[in-house]
Amino acid sequence: MDYAELVCRSNFCFLKAASHPEDLVARAHALGYKALAITDEATVSGSVRAHLAAKSLGLTLIHGSQFELTDLPGRLTLLVKNREGWRELCRLISLSRQSSEKGQYCLRREQLKSLSLANTLALWSPQLFHLQTLNNEALLGAGQWLKSLWGAQLALGYVRHLKADDKHWLYQLEDLAGLLRLPLVAVGDVLMHRRKDKPLADMLTAIRLGEPIAQLGQRLAVNAEQYLRPRHRLAQLYPPALMQASLALAEQCHFSLDELRYEYPDEIVPAGLTPRQWLRHLTEDGIRRRYPEPSHPEGLPAGVRQQIEHELELIHDLNYEPYFLTVYDIVAFARSRGILCQGRGSAANSAVCYCLGITEVDPARMNMLFERFISKERNEPPDIDVDFEHHRREEVIQYIYGKYGRERAALAAALVRYRPRSALRDSGKALGIHSHLVDLAAKGRSWWDGKQICAEGLKESLTQGLTQSAGNKELQAATEGQLSIPSDTQLEQWAVLSSQLMGFPRHLSQHVGGFVIARYSLHDLVPTENASMAERSVIQWDKDDIDALGLLKVDVLALGMLSAIAHALVFVGQKQHPDKPLGARPMAMQDIPAEDPATYAMIAAADTLGVFQIESRAQMSMLPRLKPQCFYDLVIEVAIVRPGPIQGGMVHPYLRRRQGLEPVDYPSPSVKQALERTLGVPIFQEQVMQLAILAAGFTAGEADQLRRAMAAWRHRGSLGPFQEKLVDGMLSRGYSRDFAERVFAQIQGFGEYGFPESHAASFALLVYVSCWLKCHHPDAFLAALLKAQPMGFYAPAQLVRDARAHGVVVHPVDVKTSQVFASLEPIDDQWAVRLGLHQVAHLTQEAMHRILQARTAGQFRSVDDLAGRAELSRQDLQALAAAGALQSLGNDRHQAHWLATGHDRLPGVLQDAACEQELPAASLLPVPTEAQNLVADYASLGLSLGRHPLALLRKELKERFQSRPAIELQELGHQQLARASGLVTHRQRPGTAKGVVFITLEDETGSINLIIWPDVLKKYKQAVLHGQLLTAYGRWQRDQTIASDAPGQVTNLVALRIEDHTPLLAQRLGEMASSSRDFH
Repeated sequence: MDYAELVCRSNFCFLKAASHPEDLVARAHALGYKALAITDEATVSGSVRAHLAAKSLGLTLIHGSQFELTDLPGRLTLLVKNREGWRELCRLISLSRQSSEKGQYCLRREQLKSLSLANTLALWSPQLFHLQTLNNEALLGAGQWLKSLWGAQLALGYVRHLKADDKHWLYQLEDLAGLLRLPLVAVGDVLMHRRKDKPLADMLTAIRLGEPIAQLGQRLAVNAEQYLRPRHRLAQLYPPALMQASLALAEQCHFSLDELRYEYPDEIVPAGLTPRQWLRHLTEDGIRRRYPEPSHPEGLPAGVRQQIEHELELIHDLNYEPYFLTVYDIVAFARSRGILCQGRGSAANSAVCYCLGITEVDPARMNMLFERFISKERNEPPDIDVDFEHHRREEVIQYIYGKYGRERAALAAALVRYRPRSALRDSGKALGIHSHLVDLAAKGRSWWDGKQICAEGLKESLTQGLTQSAGNKELQAATEGQLSIPSDTQLEQWAVLSSQLMGFPRHLSQHVGGFVIARYSLHDLVPTENASMAERSVIQWDKDDIDALGLLKVDVLALGMLSAIAHALVFVGQKQHPDKPLGARPMAMQDIPAEDPATYAMIAAADTLGVFQIESRAQMSMLPRLKPQCFYDLVIEVAIVRPGPIQGGMVHPYLRRRQGLEPVDYPSPSVKQALERTLGVPIFQEQVMQLAILAAGFTAGEADQLRRAMAAWRHRGSLGPFQEKLVDGMLSRGYSRDFAERVFAQIQGFGEYGFPESHAASFALLVYVSCWLKCHHPDAFLAALLKAQPMGFYAPAQLVRDARAHGVVVHPVDVKTSQVFASLEPIDDQWAVRLGLHQVAHLTQEAMHRILQARTAGQFRSVDDLAGRAELSRQDLQALAAAGALQSLGNDRHQAHWLATGHDRLPGVLQDAACEQELPAASLLPVPTEAQNLVADYASLGLSLGRHPLALLRKELKERFQSRPAIELQELGHQQLARASGLVTHRQRPGTAKGVVFITLEDETGSINLIIWPDVLKKYKQAVLHGQLLTAYGRWQRDQTIASDAPGQVTNLVALRIEDHTPLLAQRLGEMASSSRDFH
């Protein structure tokens, strides 16, 4: 018998259901259901995924949501009939969410009554009520109230889950339906698509309630009937009339998400003008600004004019003018406030964006392909990403909220899903496994272990963890020595349930900066709810949902390097105009000279620690080989060290051709046109598209579809019809099969992520600016980087050490002179960087500002004077003492800590009373040793201006382990055996490296790049993962294509054996607070 399931929740109910929307849709289709309603509780977060799945299968999908009202028995499910019904549902969900805390909802009768819900169907299931006992009079009263709102559009839902009271409820609901003259409908109250997912559903309940499964009792479902049951099974359980009633309701629901149409804001266009006219005006105005007559006497280049006209025509055909104008308005606001910003991504392919000031890539200097950005065939809005200074982005966000209001502007959601560690933790707690064992299992997961969870791996992690904690007396006492590894059966269950939980939605967060802005209320389009930050709203769809429905999103993103550049320009202005207040005359970015030889020499020598993009180990290894000499070389450098070119085999052919070791040839003039700028090797996404157009006969739109297929082929396993079309197209145009297959293999490589040329060019601009600043103003650059933290690849300790190696003078934190952030101060004929109070751990922001305010009245005379005038707490004083920031007051760390510990603010009228303390005898309070100061520096500041820790250990490292410092290793020849020791600063295991791990060790003379092959990693995994001080024995590797006397040598130590000497570090110096930055 035919059936439509009208009450079904997906895992987007967040821990209340056990199946993905796509799985529910696929199962309903396989079972032959006529329709399926996804009715998640007070949310439509899973609706787009269900919509796409149902559309691909041809299943009728009904959109809806269900609610539990605080003053109404049972559960109320609303089903959308049409577009107006969708609007009504979105408004109701938004109302229920925005009156509650983040992630919660609250709905009462009065709220239902306040809204029009005439275009929804209401399905009331009084049976689904937590009290489970209601008298007929209460049910009748509730039913009459609901009928007063919905009339004939109200129905009663009957659920049969093989419980003892099923028949009683059927009789009671039949009587109630008769009294109210309402249809009675069969519903499944589905939570999962398969019966066998009951253990997963139970675990989700335990996680949600915060108790182990074993303690839940009757709060768990009594059986596994809440799944999508076969129709013949349903026919055995429900009267035929009730199943038929489900079809009658389903037939009234015709709404599809395809009906949604985005309407752009209209206040961005002056009165009396159309969006097309205003965009034309702004573009022409931008042309005059970008190509002024003095520097362009020949006028606008013909190619640029042609490009602009082509773009404006396509923008008009697709009605995208309001989108460009919206982004322009936001960027114009930022520039009016002096906020650095820059568009990137495929938008940099747009000459119109360049003229509007959204991007900085000059189309006259680049080979543009606008269809990478917009195409008719794609028929979806463009995506413009704009980076702003990360410390000033909030100003831009508040401008958007101020202009459009929370009613019309909200951030896209970011879906937080379960990952291996969180899945292990929550599933372990739900299974009742001891919290210490759960902690060991989660911490035993390496950051590169991937998503696979198996019982053997859990057992290994627990065995190692218990062995390491065997001497922990507190733990033994707390657990009474009863900790033991769970049985193999328990471990298998834990592994299986954790694996099933991975990828499940945990909750909605907010996107980093993706705004959706509507002409009218956003609630007409999608529900919104409160974000964790006050006065912010989040829609219930994420970036992928928005893209799938073709809705406008403006990405207002934060980029730390833009903040660093802005700070550096201010500091350079301070150096150039020392008589002016700080920030009064900042250097302008456009005043940085182009193509500076000294800057490129620094880049070619891989002296790029701290700069933008080309600071990573992989990039620094490429620089001496590629030797960038001009801006376009930087564009290539940015793009070539990416998974796409690496996997596609483009890197080495390009380098060989650039070094003259391989001839550059082109099979045709068309291919030369596409690839000449990269020596015949495709490095950018646009080049792949150009090859498809010029050599295989693709249209521009088809080439863009190929690009999108490239991004998805890893998931689908093939490029579908494009492979045959591409190869056949090249063969028919006279290209060899070998060339065609090679091009196709390169295209497959781009499935691993490759850069569009326009995006690389946008980044290359910031690369050059940051490199010029480092080269010519390393003091200002360091101060700026420290002020912009956290950001970048390197910790402050490495940034400071590198700057000092370049001659920069760095002064310590000092309560007498330090600002809140790092600053410049003049010394003799140069400038020094003064570390800021912000560097001090555990010092409050309020205390920092009170110190600066108190200092305006005169310098501090003592610790007590500082404490009294700046109103510092004991904790603030102790933080300053630990950082060595009180030394200028005549106290070393031990003395300062003594005085800080004895300080206490007196109450009431005594709080200003002087209470000078006396220091104990020197024998009782000895001067701290160098090692003690070093450890304290790292603990409080994360860096030290004293000697490197390994300088204190060098004699022992040399005598006991024959370890050589980094500077001596540089003298070794290729393949010589070597030993090196160092603090671990970075660990990397790129997905393209086939299991190889790269570690950076640091000693007092420099850095050593360590390569660890998988077989060595297996032997020394614990040391590699957790060691703080490592000693490696192996072979010295040197790139022999680089002259031995050339700057920027590429060297590595290929490890054969690794020893963890962290205990030695702790024994000789104490527990060091240094840590590594680990990346995939």
